[in-house]
Amino acid sequence: MGRRLVPLFLITLLVVLHAQLWLGRGSLPKVAQLQAQLAEQNQLNNQTRLANDQLAAELRDLKEGLEMVEEKARMELGMVKANEIYVQISR
Repeated sequence: MGRRLVPLFLITLLVVLHAQLWLGRGSLPKVAQLQAQLAEQNQLNNQTRLANDQLAAELRDLKEGLEMVEEKARMELGMVKANEIYVQISR
């Protein structure tokens, strides 16, 4: 009787492990689904990264543009900020 139980137990164990492979938490379909979600999230991250880079470039352009306008106003129009003292040296 004991000799018949060992193969039956091993077959049952094999069926349970096989079921886990196809139906369990770490099953092949679940892994494929998670890989698809990961690929989708990576694509979304790349799009967001590109949008952030574009916004950063626009911000740099705005800052440089304002600095250029301020420099031109200082040189050509004699602009002075609050709490600044303007000194003109003539040659």
